[in-house]
Amino acid sequence: MTKNNSTRSGFPSTSRSLPISLLRAREVVMQPIRDMLGELGLTEQKWRILRTLDELGEVEQSTIAKEACLLLPSLTRILRGMEADGLISRQSDAKDKRRTLVTITDKGRAIVRDNLHLANDIATRIETHMGQDEVKQLLDLLEKLQAAKL
Repeated sequence: MTKNNSTRSGFPSTSRSLPISLLRAREVVMQPIRDMLGELGLTEQKWRILRTLDELGEVEQSTIAKEACLLLPSLTRILRGMEADGLISRQSDAKDKRRTLVTITDKGRAIVRDNLHLANDIATRIETHMGQDEVKQLLDLLEKLQAAKL
């Protein structure tokens, strides 16, 4: 390996590769969340949908897909199951029947509310490890990266 952290092939070492580092960091953050969700019988995707709906209120499916980082076809399938479980409700938009609006139900909102302290505990552990200023800086940098037109 050379001094500039690149490999013989010229690629950055995996420890300095942004895509790989982001994936590794995601796994560190997600493992305790997966443990929490496993006890609730929820998938990561369903949790993201519930959190999105709790935050935004009634929204169109495309908004949920964007905010919860899901592909629309996958979202449609997941919403069908969540509706059957009573976690969300869907209805056609009164003005445009082609649009479907989704709302979190009281049952779905209770899951978010009842587990808020667990999610906050995970966030606090991360903040304790990194420091409040570094977590804020990391979130700011990630927002900047998301806004980039690459």
